[in-house]
Amino acid sequence: MDLDVHLDTEQLAQRLAGVGGVVGVCLGGSRARGTHRPDSDYDFGLYYRGRPDTAALRALAKELTGAEVDVTEPGAWGPWVDGGAWLTVGGARVDWLYRDVDRVSRLWEDCREGRYEIGTQPGHPLGVYSHSYPGELATGRILADPTGELTVLQGDMAHYPAALRKALVDAARWEPDFVLAGAAKGAARGDSFYVAGCLFRAVGVLAQALHAQAGSWPVNEKGIIAAAGELPCAPPDFAARAHALFTTHDLKAAAELTEDVLTRCA
Repeated sequence: MDLDVHLDTEQLAQRLAGVGGVVGVCLGGSRARGTHRPDSDYDFGLYYRGRPDTAALRALAKELTGAEVDVTEPGAWGPWVDGGAWLTVGGARVDWLYRDVDRVSRLWEDCREGRYEIGTQPGHPLGVYSHSYPGELATGRILADPTGELTVLQGDMAHYPAALRKALVDAARWEPDFVLAGAAKGAARGDSFYVAGCLFRAVGVLAQALHAQAGSWPVNEKGIIAAAGELPCAPPDFAARAHALFTTHDLKAAAELTEDVLTRCA
């Protein structure tokens, strides 16, 4: 059964936008891209300034679900996944995800200057790439924007920054080779844990470079390899070759894949 019938996204977004501190609401993830399954979550980005009125959010969550819901304060889930709530509304899974709009704006300026950082966050083994914050808004569907601020910011993001593209591709020119050299030493010691970690990091950097070359915004690790393999700049069979590395631990194949990606990104 298609769970879409259980949720009026526009109405919910308007109610969320009426909460103190909330600047606007943006639908993200597969629902925004149109690639969702019937059971996919609804990811609502709650863009706020200062501090959102979490008491009002708790009251709204209770009204929607009929039960007490743990609605966090900002920062409760870690430095990057800011906080929010997990709800079930009419049978649909609904995630409220806080996003500090001033932080998003600042990170967008970093993108334009070719700067990014990688933050540690539970649930993100590759790390949170800071440009994923602007990427969420760039690829999201704005549902409520009373002041028009999100719409203006999203419009600025219409063109992928050339400086960010260069920075991510440049990282792929040295980091995969560096970590694969370390993996070879680990393999000689029989340290399969370290080898697997090095392969994961190398492939993740290559995927980021391919997305940058194509002007595409990956917002996390989930599905990033399959998505990279569908980009026009990807080497043939990129996804299959990348995934195979985690069963074979073939460092020679990893080096060949790296070379093929760099050739495509030249």
